[in-house]
Amino acid sequence: MENYQRFAVYYVPPTGPFADFAARWLGWDAVTGRDMVHPDMDGLPLPVSDITATPRKYGFHGTIKPPFRLADGSSRARLESDLGRLAARLKPVECEALQLHRLGGFLALVPTGNTRDLAALAAEVVMGLDAHRRPAPPEELARRRARGLSADQESNLVEWGYPYVLDAFQFHLTLSGELDPEGAEKVAEVLEPAIMPLTPRPFSVSELTLCGAGDDGRFHVLHRYPLTG
Repeated sequence: MENYQRFAVYYVPPTGPFADFAARWLGWDAVTGRDMVHPDMDGLPLPVSDITATPRKYGFHGTIKPPFRLADGSSRARLESDLGRLAARLKPVECEALQLHRLGGFLALVPTGNTRDLAALAAEVVMGLDAHRRPAPPEELARRRARGLSADQESNLVEWGYPYVLDAFQFHLTLSGELDPEGAEKVAEVLEPAIMPLTPRPFSVSELTLCGAGDDGRFHVLHRYPLTG
């Protein structure tokens, strides 16, 4: 598949039990480009397929630079070249661990401890690759604004095409769509003992992953770039 409609820079965990379980939980493996059979888990308030319907197409990831379309004059090759150079001068970052947390209406894994270096890394990538981003169309801006934005988030949306970057950035690995409070609590009770023993400790980001949204609407891993600065 070569006709990628959008690109994004993500953290995608390396191959192993953590990545494998998360791919099965979501039902999509962005590394192999395959649908996955959901795990059989008792006690959930909804089928896993319903719980994970919204985040499935993105694959299991933590956003570093949100999805964007290529600007006029850019190309995948130029993007890859610039991302490679950027990764070569950036250092890996480390946080204490991950914890399962409810963000708004969805469940996600979030890092614990000092996250300043991780936020700084994401800011470098957002700003360093922005020449490759085509400005968001008016309908996309309107959709973002419909949720209600702070003044800083509105400024980010105008400047960088996404509200939750720079000072508004919060790294997370999404595990569900919107859930009501009771549903989120029930899902967390079942999911936490299954996924937490698999999470890395400490949690480190040692590479950036370029992903692309294909004709199927789902994101695929295209290339991993080690952080070697």
